[in-house]
Amino acid sequence: MPITPATATHSSSNGTAEAILLELVDENGVTIGTAEKLAAHQPPGRLHRAFSVFLFDEYGRLLLQQRALGKYHSPGVWSNTCCGHPYPGEAPFAAAARRTHEELGVSPSLLGEAGTVRYHHPDPASGLVEQEYNHLFVGLVQAPLRPDPQEVHATAFVTPDELAARHAKDAFSAWFMTVLDAARPAIRELTGPSEGW
Repeated sequence: MPITPATATHSSSNGTAEAILLELVDENGVTIGTAEKLAAHQPPGRLHRAFSVFLFDEYGRLLLQQRALGKYHSPGVWSNTCCGHPYPGEAPFAAAARRTHEELGVSPSLLGEAGTVRYHHPDPASGLVEQEYNHLFVGLVQAPLRPDPQEVHATAFVTPDELAARHAKDAFSAWFMTVLDAARPAIRELTGPSEGW
């Protein structure tokens, strides 16, 4: 398995290595404990807190990212602007803003909550499982992107029609359509009904 920021351990203030922990939740999104990140994704998967961000430009186009080829989970597939997991005790909104900046080098504008969705998506390619209670956010991107190549292979701004064409021919993350469909009401409120989302 390649070592990426997602699978590597990080050093604590006393110099010892710490595993990356996720917040385990019940079906209502109430925190019930923690688990190491990779362990939480091993079959059958453990329900944990996650977030998904959808950012749009001034033309109402959705920013997609193609996940870096070295990622241990769903490498090289296209997905929403940014997704990830809050650290235990970190507010999902703060995690979404933090991770968007880490991955894409921009801070979202007008970032707003767009509800939650719970899903269970196995990833046949890696054998890992996404059992997530996902907090959704929509907003605008108003600055040039500076993607971290260890996290992001490519980016694209797409209209709804361009997304449909791309989705028909390119590989997308197993969770993409689930989170997009759940976020659509907030996306329409942000972009306006004429944009077709």
